[in-house]
Amino acid sequence: MIPHEVFAALADPTRLEVLNRLARGGPATATELSAAMPISRQAVAKHLAALDAAGLVERQASGREVRYTFDPEPLGDVVRWAEDVGDKWDGRLGRLSQSLE
Repeated sequence: MIPHEVFAALADPTRLEVLNRLARGGPATATELSAAMPISRQAVAKHLAALDAAGLVERQASGREVRYTFDPEPLGDVVRWAEDVGDKWDGRLGRLSQSLE
């Protein structure tokens, strides 16, 4: 079962961009991410909180600074779910094709 938070996090274009920046550029703070985006640090922090709730980022606090790192593990669950759904549909479509022949 896939938590709905993962899909909700991936559905928002800004959160997806934040996640892509972390995946490509490595760990970063909300301040560093906001410097490269057209939104405020507070907005980035809210998006990071949603990504954290979905398990897609890990927080690493060092004093007052919090760095975020991309965690791909929940995406593996999404891929397995999509493959399972795809396999079921392949079977259904295969049976339909056989019955039509």
